[in-house]
Amino acid sequence: MNFELRIFDPSLVSREKCDVYLLLVSDAFQAGKDALSVLITKALKAGDLEAKSGKLLDIYRPIGFAATHLVLVHVGQGAIADVRKGIAAAASAVKAAKPRQVRLGFLQQPDAPMLRVAVTTLAEVSYAYTTTKSDKQGRSIQQVTVAVPDDKALGASFARAVAAVSGIELAKEWGNRPANYATPTHLAGVAKALAKFSRIKVDVLGQKDVSKLGMGALLAVAKGSDEPLRFIVMRYNGAAKSDAPVVLVGKGITFDSGGISIKPAAEMDEMKYDMCGAASVLGVFRALAELQPDINVVGLIAACENLPGGRAVKPGDVVTSMSGQTIEVLNTDAEGRLVLCDALTYAERFKPKAVLDIATLTGACVVALGAVRSGFFTADAQLSAALLAAGESSQDLCWQMPLDDEYAEGLKTSFADVANVAGRSGGAVTAAKFLQRFTAKYRWAHLDIAGTAWKSGAAKGATGRPVGLLLDYLLDQVEAGPVD
Repeated sequence: MNFELRIFDPSLVSREKCDVYLLLVSDAFQAGKDALSVLITKALKAGDLEAKSGKLLDIYRPIGFAATHLVLVHVGQGAIADVRKGIAAAASAVKAAKPRQVRLGFLQQPDAPMLRVAVTTLAEVSYAYTTTKSDKQGRSIQQVTVAVPDDKALGASFARAVAAVSGIELAKEWGNRPANYATPTHLAGVAKALAKFSRIKVDVLGQKDVSKLGMGALLAVAKGSDEPLRFIVMRYNGAAKSDAPVVLVGKGITFDSGGISIKPAAEMDEMKYDMCGAASVLGVFRALAELQPDINVVGLIAACENLPGGRAVKPGDVVTSMSGQTIEVLNTDAEGRLVLCDALTYAERFKPKAVLDIATLTGACVVALGAVRSGFFTADAQLSAALLAAGESSQDLCWQMPLDDEYAEGLKTSFADVANVAGRSGGAVTAAKFLQRFTAKYRWAHLDIAGTAWKSGAAKGATGRPVGLLLDYLLDQVEAGPVD
């Protein structure tokens, strides 16, 4: 899907040819003398267009207008939630018409977050997964022209929104693929394909390389599967070599059966989404390839399957991580933290500005926050503020969770330096406390996206989150400059 930004001129709307013209009408609408204003005024007065968020009027082949469908969409007071609701309703209403060319017009100048939401919402509601279907007809929309009163003022924001769509859709594609179409080797192939873009370099490590590094925790998780593990190292070099990079660490469990501590059969198919942290890192690099910002970013993806094979790690086994810390594996279904801890130790070599790990880590985080906000954990106040701000600007929301030392008490064991699980209480926090043990040498935050990375039920599918949040965080670092 291609996007273009143009100036909105109400006097020219009647002459613009397209399959669908979506026009956002808010409570602030003021009528002019042009044909469009006259039409909107009549529609509001007659009640054909209700002055309520999400209400719309779809006019087929309107007299005096070149558009096949002219859709007036009311967005209430014009808040971000209203814009999202209105565009989603309008896109659903015209979906059966299979439009190829869509124009989206703002009668009033939007701010950057509103423009971002408009672009990403239109992309989201028109997205179609086809990879493993015999019918390969995807989304019908090929061209989207966004028209605003002042296009120059929003050029950079528009470019960021379009890049975010590219990254989100790459993350959704690989999140949605079944595990036999998204193995660790497949993920490595996606990463290598991104190396065709300027400033991106990729290295892929196999089992022998990982063994030499002493990544005993990652190796332990991978032992139960015949699929070979992959440790993927991606570099985006947009700044001077002396500039410390931000490191993104993605959990890449391409299928999680729970291992010996096997999960219930119901909804186990959704464990193909256990690599959505890795998918988000791939998506961020796709967006960076579009924008080419002046920043250094490293992406680390620890990818393997977690299956109950004859060589699989067993409850009670003790493994040695790359850091040298020993871990008693009390529950093999708490495998994400095992692959992440070795990746977090590997991150030390980059002397990073900050490290963010992204993982579908705990059901406890789903219970705590549901599907609205991703949970994040950090002891760094500046990093916390930056993540909250990025969540708001991207509308990919997050919420800070506690990291009190007392939560780590349950991880104590008589047989190793640390256990991989504590009790049921505070499970998202104790998982974060486990990871924190491996992050002493840099600023760190952990994002638990178990509630936000995918949807269940009739709307089942990957969301592409938190690509938007991560992208805004990184770009904000460019604007903020170096950190002391």
